[in-house]
Amino acid sequence: MAVVLDKEQIKEIIPHRDPFLLIDEVTELEVGKRVKAVKYIKEDDFWFKGHFPEYPVTPGVLMVEMCAQAGAVALLAMDENKGKIGFFGGINNCKFRRQVVPGDKLDIEVEIIKVKGPIGVGKAIASVDGQMAVKAEITFAIK
Repeated sequence: MAVVLDKEQIKEIIPHRDPFLLIDEVTELEVGKRVKAVKYIKEDDFWFKGHFPEYPVTPGVLMVEMCAQAGAVALLAMDENKGKIGFFGGINNCKFRRQVVPGDKLDIEVEIIKVKGPIGVGKAIASVDGQMAVKAEITFAIK
């Protein structure tokens, strides 16, 4: 898979910065419609120091945030949204199906399924080796 946006290019679109920029690259982008992104889960990721140190597993809430950041790239890359911020408006139908651990490559896909003014909904699925780890409908508000 080719890299469409690297981390520096992602930072030109969304306002997140380390340690809370949680996507590493974008591999597909249809501005305003859909995005595919990747997060490489590393042993030294900040959450592993305190989240079950003897059994390192990526917190589900951070996986949802990874999905939201990917979706934000698709929306904030739109000309009319440049320089704006995407906020959570809600998380619906969220399901966790697989643990995500150091060494995993989390593939994230978000499809924007509804937009009305500054409010919209994205359908997100994140997986490892084709196995779904999390899925959710993410409601967002652009400000």
